[in-house]
Amino acid sequence: MSPESDERLMRIHTATLFNCDADGRIVSLRRPWSRSGNPPRFFMGRRPDGNVWLFRDDIPDDLAGKLDELCRSEPLAKDLMGPPSVASAIRAALEGHVRVNREYRGPAYLIPEGTGAPKDAVLITKGKRRVLEAGFPEMLPPLAADVDIGPVTAAVVNGSAVSICYCARLSPWAAEAGVETLDAMRGRGYATAAVAAWAAALRRRGLLPLYSASWENVASQRVAEKVGAVCYGEDWEIE
Repeated sequence: MSPESDERLMRIHTATLFNCDADGRIVSLRRPWSRSGNPPRFFMGRRPDGNVWLFRDDIPDDLAGKLDELCRSEPLAKDLMGPPSVASAIRAALEGHVRVNREYRGPAYLIPEGTGAPKDAVLITKGKRRVLEAGFPEMLPPLAADVDIGPVTAAVVNGSAVSICYCARLSPWAAEAGVETLDAMRGRGYATAAVAAWAAALRRRGLLPLYSASWENVASQRVAEKVGAVCYGEDWEIE
């Protein structure tokens, strides 16, 4: 990918992750259906050729100014797995306001065109919702609601879903994959099948299929590799 396309993808990525106010502050997570979770107080999207950063709307202006100054001092890094040089200072500044509850870092991917939908995975329509009843009953209410939550796909074994992929975040430009697999069915390629089918369904809608994983989650990164996903940056979040 060219640096221009990487920059564009990161902008689309942040706009898909978060709802922001007129000042560019994070207000909420851009989830198409209700699930628990708070937006991060701090977000940086890192790329070898440039970084973008956002702060939550409840960050005081003086703290936001300090964080902005630190972010501007962060050097470009070709090895995104390495910690940001300002990580300790950012963490300390946030701790001085409210205790840090969670920190996340991991690669951000685009699933390219040409990823075909495998035969052992299906798009879940209203007529096929029953395949979710045994393993993923929590998906039934949002699918039944009169709200567009984006495509939901599943790898199915003996008439029952064993792995699903859905839109964890959804915007007019892209969606972020959410993947769940039954414990007993992990490591068999079912997550890869569900993600590939989801990406194909999303492309048919004219949306970009995005995928993220933490650096510690090797299994999730392996799924990204198997569907041919291309890393265009890193997410760094602190709540």
